[in-house]
Amino acid sequence: MTMDCNQAAMTLPGQRQDSLFGEAFSLPSPPPTDKTLEEIQTDLGDCQRCKLAKHRRHIVFGEGSPQARLVFVGEGPGADEDATGRPFVGRAGQLLDKIIAAMGLRREAVYICNVVKCRPPENRTPERDEVAACVGFLHRQLAVIGPDVIVALGASAASALLGDPKLSSISKIRGQFHDYRGIPLMPTFHPAYLLRSPDKKREVWDDMKQVMAKLKASTGARL
Repeated sequence: MTMDCNQAAMTLPGQRQDSLFGEAFSLPSPPPTDKTLEEIQTDLGDCQRCKLAKHRRHIVFGEGSPQARLVFVGEGPGADEDATGRPFVGRAGQLLDKIIAAMGLRREAVYICNVVKCRPPENRTPERDEVAACVGFLHRQLAVIGPDVIVALGASAASALLGDPKLSSISKIRGQFHDYRGIPLMPTFHPAYLLRSPDKKREVWDDMKQVMAKLKASTGARL
């Protein structure tokens, strides 16, 4: 059974989060019945919860290991992702693959997803109502996976996960861990930004070295 927009916005008492644009919206707590990512994807279904559904070719749910110790979260699918139904497969995705490999990991061992599951027209920033309709599924994905570390790729992903509507620049918060429901979260530059500003690659690598150290220090980490 799928949730309508009102159900997707339900929250437990005291749990509210501001949107990317400063207006309050509610976020659902991960329901205790979720045991697998497949259950969440089935619930998502042929989603029509926001206006992005009118333009998409494919829903891009996410991919990787359901037991991943490291999760990368981006903003939303681009043209290549919309065409294939897979996250981060275009030029930015190829750069992310190189980053993952440089960390000594395989793409199949991590999990990669986005805040919104459908491509915003012209790759624009997701709007408030679109994030509100979709971000609950991201929270549920993260709850099922239970990673040791999350990497937020870009300001939009960091804002959605940290609930900071005033976050306009990733530069102000990258390089240090933040808390996401008890999980260390490292914000860093989006690979698409690195394609335009390759001089920032060193800063991203500094962030990833911190992530690798955190994973190594995590008790019982399974990569």
